[in-house]
Amino acid sequence: MAEPDGSIADDMPEIIDVVLEMGRAPEEPPAQAPTPALQAVSTPRLPAHLDALADRARDYVEAASSANTRRAYASDWKHFSSWCRRQGFALLPPDPQTVGLYITALASGSATGTASGDKKSVSTIERRLSALTWNYAQRGQPLDRKDRAITTVMAGIRNKHAAPPRQKEAVLPEDLVAMLETLKRGTLRGLRDRAMLLVGFAGALRRSEIVGLDVGRDQTEDGRGWIEVYDKGMLVTLRGKTGWREVEIGRGSSDATCPVVALEIWLKFARIAHGPLFRRVIARGKAVGAKRLNGQEVARLVKRTALAAGVRGDLAEGERANLFAGHSLRAGLASSAEVDERYVQKQLGHASAEMTRKYQRRRDRFRVNLTKASGL
Repeated sequence: MAEPDGSIADDMPEIIDVVLEMGRAPEEPPAQAPTPALQAVSTPRLPAHLDALADRARDYVEAASSANTRRAYASDWKHFSSWCRRQGFALLPPDPQTVGLYITALASGSATGTASGDKKSVSTIERRLSALTWNYAQRGQPLDRKDRAITTVMAGIRNKHAAPPRQKEAVLPEDLVAMLETLKRGTLRGLRDRAMLLVGFAGALRRSEIVGLDVGRDQTEDGRGWIEVYDKGMLVTLRGKTGWREVEIGRGSSDATCPVVALEIWLKFARIAHGPLFRRVIARGKAVGAKRLNGQEVARLVKRTALAAGVRGDLAEGERANLFAGHSLRAGLASSAEVDERYVQKQLGHASAEMTRKYQRRRDRFRVNLTKASGL
């Protein structure tokens, strides 16, 4: 689904072009309307002294959403554009009826243009709809998502195709200890993976948050946070979707399972004092590269070690392979920490307790028994 970074810039309208177009006086309509659905905007060259300002504006446009979101939205727009061309529909101006037909095609599996069909889930269709809304807004022609041609079809899709969410399995403390035992001791890769698993679990971090950490503040342009180590633990400062937040990771009861100790050992032997915290191990395991890992590496690490450790060995191999991912670490802490729920909610960075409960896979759902409380 993800498109290369270059495709994003090619598919997104230039912000300066949009601004210039907004300030331009309306022109007389041409004698014959052009046939292409999406016309390129012809704009004059900016004055030289505004080039730096234009570059900064583009940076702010990119900062408004994550790189993963922009990649997904660009890919979704490309798919919608291809579908419109095959059906003979115009991309602009936005037409709710066209969008309604498109999401119908996604739900029925006829949007790919192939005989096999590929029915999209409700969550995928909602993401596609958000992508279209965003892309149309960037082009200065908002899509009316409240139009009946969209809302009625979407309501029908939800009623007919919505399924209960499939949650990833929680990695509990005993599972994590077994997973750590599968790592090669005394190797750089083993030390790194050990620190990633322990820090991710104890901090209830998302995979993007784990790999986005730097050693210190303001050390890299793509950093999403940094760490500060103290006698009693470690403070992790993270930049999320809604702003900055702090996560406290206390030292463990044993050095063997302490996330702070594991991280200190990794930094020492990897000789990392500045920049990305978790990086690739190169030169056949003898050196550490300069670039940070990506979030997929965390998901693969969790899945690989969970399978190797025999976590949920009561299930068939095929079922187990789909149970584990980066979210298994967050769910593991939420499910196993025997503390007041509000502390777990703060650690996960959730705005509501209800969201936190969704991560508590094996909590006692009947701790509050309203049947008995009512006298029955």
